[in-house]
Amino acid sequence: MSEPKPPTPTPAGDTYKGWVFKWTNYIKGYQRRWFVLSNGLLSYYRTQAEMGHTCRGTINLATASIAVDDACNFVISNGGTQTYHLKASCEVERQRWITALELAKAKAARMQAESDDSGDDFSLSCPPAPHGQSAAAASQNSEVQSTLRTLASKVEDLSTCNDLISKHGSALQRSLSELDSLRLTGEAGDKIRQVTERATLFRITSNAMINACRDFLALSQAHSKRWQKALQAERDQRIRLEETLEQLAKQHNNLERAFRGNSQSNTTLDSKGSAGPGKGEASDDDDDNEFFDAMEEAPEFITVPADPQFHKRSSSNVSGFNSEMGSDDQSLNEEPLSANQDSPSLDLVPVKKRRSRIPDKPNYSLNLWSIMKNCIGKELSKIPMPVNFNEPISMLQRLSEDLEYHELLDKGAKCGSALEQLCYVAAFSISSYSTTVHRTGKPFNPLLGETYELDRGRESGYRSLCEQVSHHPPAAAHHVISSRGWTLRQEITVASKFRGKYISIMPLGTIHAIFEKGDNHYTWKKVTTTVHNIIVGKLWIDQSGEIDVVNHTTGDRCHLKFAPYSYFSRDVARKVTGLVTDKDGKAHYVLSGTWDEKMEFSRVMQSSRGSSSGSGAAGENGAAEARQKTVYQTLKAREIWHKNALPERAETMYFFTELALTLNEAEEGVAPTDSRQRPDQRLMEAGRWDEANAEKQRLEEKQRSVRREREREAASLRTSSQSEEGTGLRWSASGCICQRCPAWRCAVGRTGTSCLGCTWCGSG
Repeated sequence: MSEPKPPTPTPAGDTYKGWVFKWTNYIKGYQRRWFVLSNGLLSYYRTQAEMGHTCRGTINLATASIAVDDACNFVISNGGTQTYHLKASCEVERQRWITALELAKAKAARMQAESDDSGDDFSLSCPPAPHGQSAAAASQNSEVQSTLRTLASKVEDLSTCNDLISKHGSALQRSLSELDSLRLTGEAGDKIRQVTERATLFRITSNAMINACRDFLALSQAHSKRWQKALQAERDQRIRLEETLEQLAKQHNNLERAFRGNSQSNTTLDSKGSAGPGKGEASDDDDDNEFFDAMEEAPEFITVPADPQFHKRSSSNVSGFNSEMGSDDQSLNEEPLSANQDSPSLDLVPVKKRRSRIPDKPNYSLNLWSIMKNCIGKELSKIPMPVNFNEPISMLQRLSEDLEYHELLDKGAKCGSALEQLCYVAAFSISSYSTTVHRTGKPFNPLLGETYELDRGRESGYRSLCEQVSHHPPAAAHHVISSRGWTLRQEITVASKFRGKYISIMPLGTIHAIFEKGDNHYTWKKVTTTVHNIIVGKLWIDQSGEIDVVNHTTGDRCHLKFAPYSYFSRDVARKVTGLVTDKDGKAHYVLSGTWDEKMEFSRVMQSSRGSSSGSGAAGENGAAEARQKTVYQTLKAREIWHKNALPERAETMYFFTELALTLNEAEEGVAPTDSRQRPDQRLMEAGRWDEANAEKQRLEEKQRSVRREREREAASLRTSSQSEEGTGLRWSASGCICQRCPAWRCAVGRTGTSCLGCTWCGSG
């Protein structure tokens, strides 16, 4: 890309150049840029003059996706890190670019696949020696590379000789044919015929040799680089083994020094009869700090694998580690977390076959002008939002969808330990977010008094009931009763903030889970949900914040941290980490995973804490010690929760899960206020969005009129109450009560909202 090439404005060529408008920001909008497509790379510059020195950006088309928005716009993205929103001058120009990009992408993908198969990524030049490689290994590697270069040159010479033999043989054959055409008699003619026969034999032999050489050359070229790649892999593996052995030798030396120091400390303790630490432990702490050195951008704590039999040794024989073992964690083996891991819901046969599909989502384009022109002259609270932004379930049904993984609470109800039970409750609190990763649609706002009942007593053992108890601000109450030993309830209201590019949704309220066994009562709150790219771009959702799952019966606690998405983070996206501690703050379990895929747990064996005060260390060394994280030695991690696979073709059904597909299924015997009875929601599910928009607007306007009438009645009652306080009369069950004299009621009684006065004192 450093040398400008002459433009070849044909999509089938290797290089394609031209001016395209690129989206820059909200202030400048689309700006004209010079784009160059060459060798599977799409680069752009501000001007053509910049091609020789400054490239503004490049996308590798081998791993990129190309999407068409409309007649002139198209989008190129490589998976999130780079996205170009482009606009051509006309539809014809846009089609030329799309054709050129698709051809270049196919060619780049094909070249990459061939490179992976034949080992093209291996270079004949000697690579830099890895760290720790000896001079002898480097010399041997140089010798191997020299031999490979010699063989490559010989193969090239053989190819050249092959071409020369073929060329000269053809010339000799032509000359002999010309001699044969001459009319010669006698001995000269016999000699020529003899030479011709020998030349024919030579040609046959040469052709056989040429064919053999060609086959050898093809095989050599096909397999040589694979052999080179295999040789390089063996060499790298040997170097890694040497480095591993060197590290093991260092660790063995450290362990020997630590053992000698512990032996001296034990001897001192036995002679003095004291349990206080000796001076020799400071050097051992330094060794541990060196072994468990915290990395840059380290998490709140660090976990390292521990020997399952390590806990059997006395804690006094291990220097630098503080045992944090509870009385219920003394037998730490690899048995399952709960005695019965099977899912109780699998033992019952469903009494009703639930639906597994809904009508496909229509591909309706959203016309912003049609929405804005209907909003002219209206208040902001009266602007109807179209169902294009919704999904065909209500917020009450979305709350009931938290029970997708109710098996976690079923397993938790069987646990004999409160700490084990806390792990399941924490996993359940995380699992409720797994359905939001693809679900960018907004649920329908429930009407005041709207309810939703989900009866799964025969299939799953629970029954759920939700109700919208407030409209402004919107608030819902949710109660679940399970026959398998647990009860769940929550009261949720939502606060949102629009921040330009994204919306932050902050659920307010507390979730309660109560287990009959042990009478354990757990509470937690929800984290903040962020919807990105509200104005421009593809919507995507992220969860961030912290959750404290607290057992109010025992004082145990699980602290969960949802890491927000960051472009510069090295961690996996949507990461969640958690630590289960008892009432004394001792760690027992570590949880890790992602809120959209799975969670794993590890039982803590021991922990070592970093000290903020070193032995004479100052400056940067002292700061590093102060920032040192707690290191937990844990057993092998095991899976506690895994996300269920989405149904087939879920992308055409709003990315609904199997449970979500059944939430709006029509059922007999539900209340008239049930969410399944909403006509606008039912019309949207059927794909009749225009009718759904009209019905949604009618219901919202009816709710507003009912609210205005209720406010007028409340204002009238307040006015009547204030007037009665001024006359000294107040309400009773059968009329007015005078506050100035012992009379009990007015002369004639209440007529409407007017009072005729007191029968005793005459006050009116």
